[in-house]
Parts: sequence; structure tokens; C-alpha cells
Amino acid sequence: MKIIHALSALAVTLVFASLCSCGVDKNIKKGEKYLAIGEYYDAGNQFRQAYSKTPAKERDKRGRIALKQAYCFERINATQKAIAAYRNAIRYNQATPEHRLAYARQLLKNGEYKQAVSEFKIVLDSMPDNALARNGLISATKAPDWKQKGSRYTVKKMEVFNSRRADYSPMLTGDQFDQIYFSSTRNDAEGDELSGITGSKPADIFVSEKDDKGKWQKPEQVKGGLNTAYDEGACSFSTDGREMYLTQCVSDPSYPRYAQIVKSNRADAAWGKVSPVELTRDTLSSYAHPAISPDGLWLYFCSDMPGGVGGLDIWRVRITPGGYGGVENLGAPINTAGDEMFPTFRPNGDFYFSSNGHPGMGGLDIFIATVGKSGRYELEHPGFPLNSQGDDFGMTFEGPYNRGYFSSNRGDARGWDHIYSFENPEIVQAIKGWVYEQDGYELPAAQVYIVGSDGTNQKVSVKGDGSFEYVIKPHVDYLLLATCKGFLNHKEELRVGTVEESEEYVLQFPLASISVPVMIDNIFYDFDKATLRPESTVALDELVTLLNENPNVTIELSAHCDYKGSAEYNKRLAQRRAESVVNYLIAKGIASDRLSPVGYGKEKPKTIRKKLTEKYDWLKEGDVLTEEFIKKLSDDKQEICNQLNRRTEFIVLRTTYGMFDEKGNLKEQPAKPKQKEELNEDDEFFYEE
Repeated sequence: MKIIHALSALAVTLVFASLCSCGVDKNIKKGEKYLAIGEYYDAGNQFRQAYSKTPAKERDKRGRIALKQAYCFERINATQKAIAAYRNAIRYNQATPEHRLAYARQLLKNGEYKQAVSEFKIVLDSMPDNALARNGLISATKAPDWKQKGSRYTVKKMEVFNSRRADYSPMLTGDQFDQIYFSSTRNDAEGDELSGITGSKPADIFVSEKDDKGKWQKPEQVKGGLNTAYDEGACSFSTDGREMYLTQCVSDPSYPRYAQIVKSNRADAAWGKVSPVELTRDTLSSYAHPAISPDGLWLYFCSDMPGGVGGLDIWRVRITPGGYGGVENLGAPINTAGDEMFPTFRPNGDFYFSSNGHPGMGGLDIFIATVGKSGRYELEHPGFPLNSQGDDFGMTFEGPYNRGYFSSNRGDARGWDHIYSFENPEIVQAIKGWVYEQDGYELPAAQVYIVGSDGTNQKVSVKGDGSFEYVIKPHVDYLLLATCKGFLNHKEELRVGTVEESEEYVLQFPLASISVPVMIDNIFYDFDKATLRPESTVALDELVTLLNENPNVTIELSAHCDYKGSAEYNKRLAQRRAESVVNYLIAKGIASDRLSPVGYGKEKPKTIRKKLTEKYDWLKEGDVLTEEFIKKLSDDKQEICNQLNRRTEFIVLRTTYGMFDEKGNLKEQPAKPKQKEELNEDDEFFYEE
């Protein structure tokens, strides 16, 4: 009986072992299939099941499965699980020096610096020339000191943006930086299935806006055709804010996942469906994390395409009217044998990116690259708390100031990324300028030329609200010239001395139209006379400046009266008043043949433009303030209309004064006199008709 029982037990054991072996192989086969198409979460689950089903005595097999687990966990930022899997592989003697290096890098990412030092030393015994191992040892040795030393940065987790899943790659936009776009795998994202890559829903682009009190509102999914059931993430905007570049990763059950860069255009308030951005003919490499340079001429991105330094590298390609051309690898010192990702720019031109190949505090660390005197990039590690033991990446800046938002998975056991604010209290001197039509609205098509005595020579486009921002330096003379097609130029000058705190200098650039009359505010005459009152000189001197800045312009200077009094008397008074203004301008050096004084009296009542209706809501655009129109109004409104009719204004007659000889031939224009800022020939500025 004992023999029979023993044989029966052995048979059951053999059957069970056979079934387990069959199940293990099935799990491994599924895991390999998922791994081949980049579904690391699903692959990791299959390898985990295979590992648990494999008997402990099959040490080699267990060790090999553990390595597969570790790789998958590493790819989905499950750092602690990856460490445990690597330890199992080491315990079963299946880890090569390359695996020990990956294990050491995971220890570093988990903040286990002391043990990481030991592991990196073991790796360097076998691979003494390995750059990642050398830099890893430096990181593990110095990170505790960096953390203790700290920096001027302050960091705060932004709960208003974050969910229970991943929220990352914030990007500020809007005329007042009052909108923030970011990627999220929260439950509100498109699609019903969980991603085999991450185990969560595929990422979508979400947006939060500030209310009237400056408070961020609950994020909402971006409307329109932008988001799909696929992954969308890491967006960036063109300089005019009308194009969004982002990463998209489509799913295919039988083909590897290759991230691609796509573009969406904005129509009114909605973003349209994306279209691919063709950077190269290589369709077997990934392209991700797009960023537009501040001048709008280059698209930066990361890729594993051939020809790189190692891992994921940062590349750039020129943006031209005909498309994209001339792909360049940034090379050293930016790229390393590790991964360089998430390029972005501060508006002053400083280049930010994240890397796990340079010495840092753990996973991806943020680095700052500035161009030194040699013309090459010089790198700075901004330290703790901007950087941490986890992944830190995806910077966005609030205008010229060293503050904004970034993403990090620090302190999250599951490796989910979250959005944080940051600020470094630098002393920043900046110009905030506004370009608008005189007596009208903002001019978003305007451009501002900025020339400085230090060699600065920049052309800046304004935002949708006609504003622009520019960081300036102390002890530099700046000349700023605003131009827009159909308008006269306007110039401002600024010099900042020694400074001890940040300050924003607000400059106004009202541009006079060359097609409609322009009212000259604050021109006053003695009652019933043509004598200019002293308080008129400020406005008149501004007109002198305008004419000097636009030397090829001739104008008609007109004076107007209300309907009271006879037409003949009003016309004579208006003519004398117009001549008084012209005489003042001539006395200030303006050529008389550039000025035509005309007194219209009450012949041309004012036509109301839209801007004025904001001040007087009882007036409509296009209303003409005739005597008949005014007399239908109440007494107080009649007086306002009479005041509006009593005005001095000018209209541009020609924009070619002094440019042609008597025979009508274009004169050879004399070289523009050098300013103290030492302008170049290319710095000649003209208004456009």
C-alpha cells in the first residue's frame, strides 16, 4: 500500500510539474510577444507569473526570467520592483556586468546611494571605461551632499493639476501665461482600454486656465480633434501660439511602437486633428518631445535614430517655409551614452533638458545649457530640490522669470509623474511692451526691433494681445522700434542702471494709421482763439517725434469745430488753429512742405470707431456726430459729442517724401546715421504700406 501511495503521489507531482512547466512557457511566450511591441506593463505581468510558477531549484531559468522582469519594470518606472528583480537575477548568478550596471542605476534612482556606490565599483572592475558607470559612481557619491546643500529653488506640488495617475510635461501659453497644457493618463482620458505599455489609460492633453482672480481651475480635456484613443503627450507651441507640436504613439497589436511627432493647428478656440511631422525618411526610429526654439527657426526633439551618441539623444531640425530640413545631433556635451530627453527653452535662450547620463541625483535630472564665450554649450546642474532621486523633466517658464512648472515622479512608489511649481528668485530686468493702434486696438501682427549698445540686435513678434516681453541688462542703452504694415513706426529708448531687485519696465507703442485720421489728444486753444495753450506742448512734441521717426511721411493737419456758430466763422477759426499747430511743428524743425494745414470747421463731424464705444456704450461703431444726430440726445450726451467733434487730427498723405528726384527717379538714399548703439546696415527700419 505504501508503494502504491508513493507512486500515486509521484504521478500527481509529475503531472503538476508538467502543467506548471507548460504554464511557464506559455507566460514567457506571451511576455516576449508583448515585449516585442513595447507593451512593458503586460509583458512584466506575464514574466512575473512565469517567475512565480518556476520551481526554485531551476535557478538559471528563474534568473533569466527575473532579468526580463527587471527590464520591463525599469521601463515603466516601477523602480522598487526592478531592484527586487535584479537582485533575484544576481542571486541566481544570471546577471552580467551590463545587468549589474542597470541594477546600480536603479539603486541610484531609488536614493539608495551607499549601495549604489558599491555596485558601480563592481561594474567598473569589469568595465573600467564605461562612461555610465563612471558618471553613476560620481552621482552616488555626490548626491547626498547636493541634497544637503540645497539651492535657491523652491518646489511645491500642484495638487490642482494632479490626479491619481500620471500628469506630466506642463507647458504654459496664453498672452498672460494664463493657460497650462499637460499630458495625463487620468480616467477622463479618451478610450476605454488600459494601455499595455503603462497599465493605465493612454495619455491625453489636458488644459487648465486661470480665472479672473488668477486662480488655476480644474483641468479639462482639450476639445476638438486633438486627443484620440492613442497616447498624446509632451506638447510644445509655435512662437505665435497657433500650432501645437506633440508626441503621439499609436497602437498596433502586431508591430513595435514608434513614437512620432505630430502637429495640430488652432482654429478659434479649438485644436484640430493632428498631422504627422515628417522629419526624416527613417520610419523605424522614435521621435518625441518636440520643442520650438525662441526664434521659431528650429524644432528640437529626442530620438534613438542611428548616428546618435547613445540611448535617446537630442536632435534639432530647421523649420523652413517648405518644411523641415537638415537634421543635426547636438552632440557633446549635451548628449551622452545615456538618455537625453524633454528639451525646452527659457525665453532668454537658455536650453533645458533632462538626462540620466550626466552625473545627477538619480533618474532623469534637469540640466541647463548656456552658450559660453567659446561658442560651445556649458552645462549646469541646478541641484536639489529642482532635481531629486527620481525623474525630473518637462520645464515650462512664466515669461522671462525663473519660475514655472515641471514634472517629477519623486516620492511616488508606483512611479507616476506629477506636476510641481518651481521658482528661483533671480534679479530680472524686463521690458513689458504693448503695441496698439493709436485710438484703437492691439496690433498682433506688429514686430519690435530691439537694438542695444552691447551688440543686441533682435526682432521680436508680439502676442495676440499686442504685448511682448524682453529681458534686458543693466548699463546698456536700448532702442526699440515698433512696426506694423499700414502704420507709422514708433520708437522708445531705455537705459537701466545698477539694480538690486527685479523690475518690469512698461513701454507703450501707439502706432498711427496711414489710412484713417489720427486724433491728437490734449491739444488746447484759448477760448474762441487759435492761440495754443502751454499744456498742449507735450502732445505736440510727441507729434514732432513721430514725424522725425518717419521722415518720408507728409501729413494733412486738420482742426475741427462743433456745429455751434456759423459755418464760415467755424471754418476760419479751424484754419487758424491748424496753422498754429503747423507753425509749432515748423519751429521744431519739421519741413513746411511736409505739412498741410486745413480747417474744416464743422464740415466733417467725427465718425465713431469701435474703441470709443467701450467708453461710451450709448454710441455705436459708424455713428456720425452730425448736428441732427446730436440734438436727439440728452443734454449731457450732447456736450460729450460736441467735445468729440472739437478735435485736432492728422492723416497721412504720402509715405515717399524725399525719396524721388524731380524726374520721378528714386534717389540714392543716404546711409542711415549710426546711433550710439552702432546699428548695422540691416538695422534700417521702415513702415510698410
